[in-house]
Amino acid sequence: MPNVTIYTTMMCPYCFRAKKLLTQKGVKFDEIDVGTDPGLRREMTTRSNGGQTVPQIFIGKRHVGGCDELFALEARGELDAALQAA
Repeated sequence: MPNVTIYTTMMCPYCFRAKKLLTQKGVKFDEIDVGTDPGLRREMTTRSNGGQTVPQIFIGKRHVGGCDELFALEARGELDAALQAA
């Protein structure tokens, strides 16, 4: 299973939703809180090609996007395959 990284802030309801979906699927993920660290926020923005909102979600090297994009993958039945890709 590829490494999953999610950039978050502490009080973000979309971050909670995305983390809940990943947790329900049994996915372990690295969470990076960008709320108080400008350097981490710049890293997130650079890595996501300009994405400034949270969450920003990565499956391996693939930038999924935010919570809506994660749930769209799930709705299309593509999330499990993305999580299993090597």
